[in-house]
Amino acid sequence: MTTSPSHLKGLDYSVLQQCMHCGLCLPTCPTYDATKVERHSPRGRISLMRAIADGRLGATKTFADEMYFCLGCLACMTACPAGVNYAELFEHARAEAEVSGVLSSPKRNLIRAFAIRWLFMDLSHLRFVGRLLRTYQQLGLQRLVRGSGVLKLLPKRLQELESITPDIQPKFSAELIAPITPAVGPKKYRVAMLIGCAQDLIFSNINRDTVEVLARNGCEVLTPPKQLCCGSLHAHNGEWELAQQLARKQLEQFPPDQFDAIITNAGGCGSHLKHYRKLLADDPAYRDRAALWDKKVKDIHEWLVEIGVQRPTKPSPEQVVTYHESCHLAHGQKITAQPRQLLGLIPNLKLVELPESLWCCGSAGIYNIVQPEMANQLLDRKLKHIKSTGASIVANGNPGCLLQLINGAKHQGLNLRLVHPITLLAEAYRRSD
Repeated sequence: MTTSPSHLKGLDYSVLQQCMHCGLCLPTCPTYDATKVERHSPRGRISLMRAIADGRLGATKTFADEMYFCLGCLACMTACPAGVNYAELFEHARAEAEVSGVLSSPKRNLIRAFAIRWLFMDLSHLRFVGRLLRTYQQLGLQRLVRGSGVLKLLPKRLQELESITPDIQPKFSAELIAPITPAVGPKKYRVAMLIGCAQDLIFSNINRDTVEVLARNGCEVLTPPKQLCCGSLHAHNGEWELAQQLARKQLEQFPPDQFDAIITNAGGCGSHLKHYRKLLADDPAYRDRAALWDKKVKDIHEWLVEIGVQRPTKPSPEQVVTYHESCHLAHGQKITAQPRQLLGLIPNLKLVELPESLWCCGSAGIYNIVQPEMANQLLDRKLKHIKSTGASIVANGNPGCLLQLINGAKHQGLNLRLVHPITLLAEAYRRSD
């Protein structure tokens, strides 16, 4: 972290200088593609960042709004021939916006204090809210409220937010997964499993499937029931110091020298988790551990291919599957082949390539909440391509994307199963028992 009051002025200037303004990023940027406005492109945003670093521009509301109009999908990083680290610039630019206070308002401050500083800083708070919501759903109150018409009295935006409320799982990860899961057969590796935040509440079944698949492939899996947010939500929303606090706590809970790998099954979280060294570069007490941590963090697809995953042995029912890339898994972690390799192991699974599989679906962390119009445009575009494949199953490795597609499919009345690739692999293993 920079010690300067200005994140961009304190940033290594060479990072800002890398951009050659060649424009090869423009066709890959969803917001530029939609608007054709230069400042809505990576090149335009970097020009604004550099103007602030040079002292030619202050952190205005226009600048801050632009940084939050960016999806942070990182497609520009894949396209960039100069290797510009847009992920680093993007996070510091949002931190600059927050430090400046130009977006401050009582309503916004209250929402951020509740969500970022309270709800996601201690996951016992998140689970408490999750249990309340689960009870509300299980008792039929949500169905009753929706059928009563009372929601029509709310402002339109609140109606939209209520309609995308996720279904909370009957059991969270700690109720499905033992603190230590022994390897099936000879123990080859000792790994830690990160259960995530939203993943724990909405897709705890994916965490269970991940641990099962790891155990079947010779891994002893440590899954502490009480875990922490990885800090990606905080780093991506300008709360750099809070992200650092959470990173230090992760390093304390999961000493990287005690594991062969630290496993994540969420593309967005994994992209952040692999950069603790940069986050804690100025912290002498943690930077060495953070450097080792970065090497030990593995996406589940990446790890299984690396260690030599077992093939399911018995035939499965025929399945037609298409694969939508998680932006941060593909562009942030450069993992694109491995999920397809795992899907290719499943008998009778036909993988149909998705047109524009690398194009963002509009989830992008909380982007679909704060920028609903652009997010919905991207979702409609994604669903149109999914329909063109004829697939009845869509595989994806990130909880935000899965939830976005689930809500979109429900809204359009599409009969689609949205699922993590690891769940399909776990199901194939069970059929082989």
